[in-house]
Order: sequence, then structure tokens, then C-alpha cells
Amino acid sequence: MTLSPIPKLMKTLEPAGKAQGQIFLRELISNASDALDKIRLLSLTDRSALDSTPEMTIRIKADKENKMLHITDTGIGMTKEDLIKNLGTIAKSGTSDFLAKMAETGDVQQLTDMIGQFGVGFYSSFLVSDNVIVTSKNNADKQYIWESDSSSFSIVEDPREDTLPRGTTVSLVLKDEAQDFLELDTLKKIIKKYSQFINFDLYLWESKTEEVEEPLEEDEEKPEKSSEDGEVEVEEDKDDKPKTKKVSKTTWDWVKQNDAKPIWTKKPADVEEAEYEEFYKALTKDSKGPLAKTHFIAEGEVTFKSLLYVPRVAPSDMLRNYGTKTENIRLYCETFPFAERLLKKGYEVLYLTEPIDEYAISSLPEFEGKKFQNTAKEGLTLKEDKDTMEELQKTYEPLTKWLGEDVLSDEVGKVAVSNRLTSTPCALVASQFGWTGNMERIVTSQTHTKADDPSRAYYQNQRKTLEINPRHPLIKEMLRLVEEGSADETTRDMARMLYRTSVLRSGFQLKDTVDFAASIETMMRKTLGVPLDEQPEEEPAAAAAEEPEEVSADDDAASDPSKEEHDEL
Repeated sequence: MTLSPIPKLMKTLEPAGKAQGQIFLRELISNASDALDKIRLLSLTDRSALDSTPEMTIRIKADKENKMLHITDTGIGMTKEDLIKNLGTIAKSGTSDFLAKMAETGDVQQLTDMIGQFGVGFYSSFLVSDNVIVTSKNNADKQYIWESDSSSFSIVEDPREDTLPRGTTVSLVLKDEAQDFLELDTLKKIIKKYSQFINFDLYLWESKTEEVEEPLEEDEEKPEKSSEDGEVEVEEDKDDKPKTKKVSKTTWDWVKQNDAKPIWTKKPADVEEAEYEEFYKALTKDSKGPLAKTHFIAEGEVTFKSLLYVPRVAPSDMLRNYGTKTENIRLYCETFPFAERLLKKGYEVLYLTEPIDEYAISSLPEFEGKKFQNTAKEGLTLKEDKDTMEELQKTYEPLTKWLGEDVLSDEVGKVAVSNRLTSTPCALVASQFGWTGNMERIVTSQTHTKADDPSRAYYQNQRKTLEINPRHPLIKEMLRLVEEGSADETTRDMARMLYRTSVLRSGFQLKDTVDFAASIETMMRKTLGVPLDEQPEEEPAAAAAEEPEEVSADDDAASDPSKEEHDEL
């Protein structure tokens, strides 16, 4: 009997086979697990279903001598009719849908992921094998052998009768370029990657070398000994215990590959600490237990279960880039406005720039008795500046009042003299419980947040504080203009420009970027002496190039007979 769609299917699967040849084993193990699920469900209503064998396992054996790989399960098995229907009739809707879907995409990863979704996973065996043999025994039928070379197949009753109590064995005659799948290390890696957490025990036929005690031969038990007279004497054993020697022997046995169970699927209250540690060691092959762990279930629009571990020892390549970006880090530190004064006075500053850092520190207010202070928020105090700050606040009160109550009353909550700036004219500081520019950027970039979330609107609409640098020349000049009463509209524009630049420099986002760009253009016009109302030149009209040519009277008369007759009259 023929399998006509197989060549077309193999051509479709070929890119995935070259990229990830191990998918065939993933699919065969998945099929075996499905067969075991079926017999387990059947046994719930029919207790005799497991009479042939109570064992529910998957076993994989590599036969290097014959270049064959065997995958055996004790699942429900297949009757002769099942073999024809499930393996012999490939032109089913699932295969047709798969071929149609693959015609729409050229992505190898998508192809790999979709192989198991359309019921064509078994046929991925032909990626690594020219000949596939399926031996199957169902409780309701005899044992049959299905064999195919991808172009045709045959089904015969097994002449060996029932070698399987129940279940299926898939035997692959591997191609020369697929001999690597007979190596135990390769099989272990694939099993760990794809099938480590299946619901049934999975065994691999492995060899191990061990030291065993064997009795000594008679000639080894009684070594000869020469006497002084040259006669050979035999040394008699003083101990009657049998003599043995250690010999290295290679033995083969089934070794379980999936000891670790998917404990993250359970409720945290149902898992003991010993199970967490055992699972961690099996997963990571670490002899030590984890430093910490968290197990939680999140329910919402998307429900997921998570089990996170922190190892006791950091990975060896964790800081592989450490020290290679020192110049960039130094440049960032030097230009960060909120830390200018602290760095100048020699204070140590923690630069926590990762997205998760601000979340973590907000829930960890202190460390070893020392409170954390975010330099981008209110509340930063320097004791040695107390007297000086009081004097500066009094001196700059006219400017802070003019900015806060007049020019920027709709933009900021208040304007204050800064004790953290040295070279920057001003900076925008968040309230003690508000969002910094970094936090605001993180929250607004999250795609799954609700647009009308009241808590988000509350934090975003909190008024910030504009801190001015009393030692900066721009601020000093602005104070002079305010005190003299000569702060005109240009001064107001400059004040608004300082505010907008402080928004950007402090990490916040401008609400009206179009107006900001227009303000920049206005300043450039004033600086370069370009009139504010001067408009760009218009492009020359295209019609000007096609103006009508002047025509002489003679030409006009010659071209218009009616006019010529009129002249004669």
C-alpha cells in the first residue's frame, strides 16, 4: 500500500529537520505519553485493561550494532485497523491543513512548533530514518507489525506472536548522517530539553562500569615461593576465607531520566520544602540547595504558575561584560543631574538603572538600619547646608514665587531652591511617594495596563517640584530681571524653556512636543535675527515654465483663416 503524500510532507519538514533534527524524538515520546494516557483513562472504567501489565512506562534503547533506535511504551497499543487508520492513511484533514499552513510561512521555528499540532509528528521519523517499523499490541487484537520506507507500507501479523504484553515499539533504522542519535549523551540532552516533565516514567538503556569482586583462580591463590635450597615451596594459606580480586565490569540497565516532577503545577501549600530542594537539584544538577525560592500562581486575563529559584553561587559568566563599559558608566554618572552635589562632596551613590530596581527598592526601604533615599525624589537633606540653604531660600523667594505662582502654575506643584545641583540650572523632582521619570517611563510602556486605571492616573497627575540651582548664571540673571521688574514675555519664554529642558533632563516625558519644537524655533529666530512673522518662500509655480509663446500678427493670421478674410474686407 502506498503513502503518496509522504514525499511532499518530507519536503515540507526538511527545513525543520536540518535545523532541529531532534524533533522526531520529541514527537515519538509525546505519542507514547498520549497512548499511556489513553490506557490510564480506559482503566478507570475497565479494570481489566491493565491485566496484561500494570506497568506504565516509556523505554528508549539505542542499538549501535544494527544502527537502530527503539522507543517502547506500555500504552493502549493499536489494532490492525488502528495501524491502517492512524499510520497508513496519511491524507487526513490534519495533514492537509498542515501542508496548507506551511505554504504560508517560511519560518523554521514556526514549522518546528506546529509539527505536533496537526497530527503529523510521527512522520518526522522519516527525517532521520529510511525505514520505520512499528510493532503494536492492543488488548483486543493480536500483535502486528507496520513497516514503511516512506513511499509504501505493509502490515503483517507478528510471526513472533505476542512479544509485547501491551503497547507499541517504534524502531527506526537511522540514516548515516543521523547516527549521532544513537549516542547516550545526545539522547539525554533531547530528553532533558523536551520530555523531562512528562507524566510517566521514562527510561534509557544505559551502560555503567563498576568494580566487582571475583574469586581468584587456583594458580593465583597459591603463589610459588623459592626456598634457600632452591626447592620450590607452596605457601599455605593461613586464612581459610576465599580469595577475591576486583575486576571492572560493564553492565547495562534501565536508568530513569525524569525523576523531577512538575511541582510548579501544584498549589504552594501542597509542596514540601524537601520537594523544592530535590526538584532544584534535579533541574540544575547543583549539589547545593537554592539560596531562595518563590512559588506563586497569578490569576487574571492570563493565568500562569511560576517557580523561581536563586542559586547559592552566581553563574560563572554572569559578569562577563563587567569592566568593559566603564567609560560609559563614568560618563553617565558625571552627567546625572540629581547626583551632582553628592558626587562633588564625595558621597557614594548607588546607580540602580535596571527596570526592576525601583520596584525592589520601594519595597525595601532600608538596609542594615540605613534608609534608602532616591536622589530623584524630594527629601534629600544635607546637614552641613542648613544655614546656607535658609539664606538662599530667602534670597530667591521672588523668583520661586514668580515661577511657581505665575509662569509655571499649571505645570509644577512648587518651585524650590535645590541643594543637589551644581552645574545644571534646574531639575524636576518627584514627590516622596510619586513616580520618578524612570518609573513613569516603565509604567507607560507596559502594553497590558488599563488606559483608565485610577491608580496610574493618580501617580501620573501628581505635581512635581522644580528645583533651581541658585549658583547658576541663568538663574541669577532671571532673579535680577524679576527683582527689577523687567521680566517681559521673553523672560517668560526663557523660564518655560528651562522648565521643559529640565523635564527631559530629569527623565520625564514632555506632554506637548509640538509646542516645544515651536518654542525652539522661536528662540532660534530671535537669536539669529530672523523676523518671527517671516514665512518660508513658496516654490516656483510649475505653470510658469509653460508660459504661452508670443505669436506675431503674421503668424496669427496665417493660422486663423477667418481672421484673414476679415482683414481683406
